[in-house]
Amino acid sequence: MPSRLSRPATGAVIGAGPAGLMAADVMARAGLRVTVFERMPSVGRKFLMAGRGGLNLTHSEPIDGFLQRYADASAWLGPAIKRFSPDDLRAWADGHGEETFVGSSGRVFPRSFKASPLLRAWLRELDELGVAFETRQRWTDWGHDGVLGFSDGSRVVADVCVLALGGASWPRLGADGSWVSILTGKGIEVAPLVASNAGVECKWSDMTVARHAGAPLKRIALTLAGRTVRGEAMISRSGLEGGAIYAVSRELRDSLSNSGQCDLQLDLRPDLDVSQLAARLAKVPRKQSLSNRLRKAAGMSPQAISVWRDCVDPETVRTDDELAHSLKTVKVKVTGIRSIDRAISSAGGIAAAEVGANFMLTKLPGVFVCGEMLDWDAPTGGYLLQACFATGKAAGEGAAAFACKQVETVAAGPD
Repeated sequence: MPSRLSRPATGAVIGAGPAGLMAADVMARAGLRVTVFERMPSVGRKFLMAGRGGLNLTHSEPIDGFLQRYADASAWLGPAIKRFSPDDLRAWADGHGEETFVGSSGRVFPRSFKASPLLRAWLRELDELGVAFETRQRWTDWGHDGVLGFSDGSRVVADVCVLALGGASWPRLGADGSWVSILTGKGIEVAPLVASNAGVECKWSDMTVARHAGAPLKRIALTLAGRTVRGEAMISRSGLEGGAIYAVSRELRDSLSNSGQCDLQLDLRPDLDVSQLAARLAKVPRKQSLSNRLRKAAGMSPQAISVWRDCVDPETVRTDDELAHSLKTVKVKVTGIRSIDRAISSAGGIAAAEVGANFMLTKLPGVFVCGEMLDWDAPTGGYLLQACFATGKAAGEGAAAFACKQVETVAAGPD
């Protein structure tokens, strides 16, 4: 801390997810007295939920390709992610006793495949740094002179405030989007919060639901609005889930908002072209059942065959070429996307135009924002957590610098 400070600067962080905890960490290391406020009974609940899937922290792809995953938001998220890069996040996890490794898909995981050991180590460190935690505290607004108000009637004064309230996905874990009305009431532009990385709704036959709900469609390709992605999906009772679906969330939302439904094209054998697939089919006698031909020649799983039958009329497929073509152009009629409370993440949030280079709200000096409450969208694969950690660090740095300058100015007095 600068020698001219008359007292330690103070900081309040509202929201105890990865972004908020990282901001608190940075601020405490800069010498601020930091208190983290969380409306839930405990911290990091969504982070722990992510750990149930193995805790995909980040991704190992080159930084230029990495940033493209954020589409238009890469322009303002990019500097923060470059300052706290995927390599930096891995080093940070290693420093907390959780060595990481790169999986076959390029995703980065801790070797324990859990979030709880990392969170425990981090909370011990924050305690040693003097960070205080106040749980079961719902932030309600600012009062006079920037005083923070909470639902129990308490009022808190701090030199700076970092908002890390998340989006609106999985609200039972803490982030419910209730902050939107508070910020819009202050004239802050907020794009509507919508579901991202969510499953889609489509109609399956009773047989497909009964036999194959929960079964994977492996090594497929999806095409929508001119974009094609490869990956896996899972058949659900009401539609499709999984990484390949989540990767086209943005396109799905746009298509559904325009017409209320859309055709999602599935390629069930993207590793073979039509002629190669037709040649394989020709080697299996037509006297065998269609299912056997698809299984033996095309290597189709029972669940893939069932999906194909639900979407294609076999009577219209007369030649091997037509059959091969139909396997690569299955049209799934999507009628909706799962609700935001069942989505992995949300898109929308505080507009980039409202946020300065150090993640301070330009209309509210001393208020910094980070994490999923910002208007960005990204697929699963480590991109969500990486942006939360990186923007949390950037907001913490901005808040620490602002607070110290404010206290130093007060200590120096008027010229």
